[in-house]
Formats: sequence, structure tokens, C-alpha cells
Amino acid sequence: MLSELLFNLAPLLVALTVAAVIDARTRRIPNWLTFSLLAAGLCRALLFGWLGGVGYSLLGVLVGGGIPLILFLISAVGGGDVKLLAGIGAWLGAGPVFAIFLVEKVVGLIVVLVQAWSQRKTKLLFRNSALIAANFACAGELGMQNAVDSGKSFRSIQRPLPFAVPLFVATLLVLCMSAVARS
Repeated sequence: MLSELLFNLAPLLVALTVAAVIDARTRRIPNWLTFSLLAAGLCRALLFGWLGGVGYSLLGVLVGGGIPLILFLISAVGGGDVKLLAGIGAWLGAGPVFAIFLVEKVVGLIVVLVQAWSQRKTKLLFRNSALIAANFACAGELGMQNAVDSGKSFRSIQRPLPFAVPLFVATLLVLCMSAVARS
């Protein structure tokens, strides 16, 4: 069951692997990759009606792109991150892409904590995270732009987390968990 699922989703997994490698190297996810992933997911739904058809796929695009769009608006993620998650939504639908988003946050947190610990910057990470949270909590008085600017200026680790790497891991985990739950 798991092998069949992974075979059916091979183009998605290959694209996510490429995105993770490129993002890890350059901290960017190219448009050609994200738009191709999105278009392929929609075409697959249109041609094969897989996982409920085009409506299911479009809802996945909206959920996959909508959630990180909020983070993009406060400069917490890049535009490629938004488009990549929307592309995953085109392939898997709204429920799975939401689960992937949540699992990615846990995986990303673990990666950031390990990275901060290895750079001996864990205390700085916690201090900066508290300051950013306080700025967002006081956004009504201080202004949203102040909160966004504080998030941009407080760098705790040397290189920002490449979103596609924990997203790839989260996608594999969610797919494996769903296959195990079905069997």
C-alpha cells in the first residue's frame, strides 16, 4: 500500500527533492519548479480525477497557499515557500496539505533548535524569539511594521532555515502515516 502510494506520487516526491536541494543551497525555490508542481497537480486531477478531482485539488491549492501566505505577509517565509505548499496542495488536497504544514512546523523547529545548539546560539534563539513574540503581541500599540521589522532584524542562526527541507520530510511523514492508517 505504501509503495503504491509513493509510486503514484513519484513526480511530487521528485519535485520536492529537487526543491529541498536547491533551497538548501541557495535559500530560494525557483518559480519554474513551484509552478510546474502546481500545474502538474491540477492536470493530474483533471485528467485522472485522482483524490476527488479538480475541486479537491483547487481546495488544496487554496489551503496550501493560503496558510503560508499569512506568514509571507509578515516576512516569516518567502514567496517560493507559499507556492511550493500550494503545489503540494494541488497534488494531495486540503486535509493532507494542512497536516503537512503542521508537521513541517514541528520538523522545522527541531532543525532550528539543533542548528542553534550546534552554533552555540540557543540562548540567543530563545531571547530573540521572545522579543519577536512580544513585538507581535504589542503590534496594536507599536504597529505591525515594527513587529515585522523586529522579525527581520533578529537573526539567531547563521543561515535561515530552508523551508523545502523540513517540508519534504513532513510530506514523507504524513504520506507514510496515512498509508499505515489505511492498512
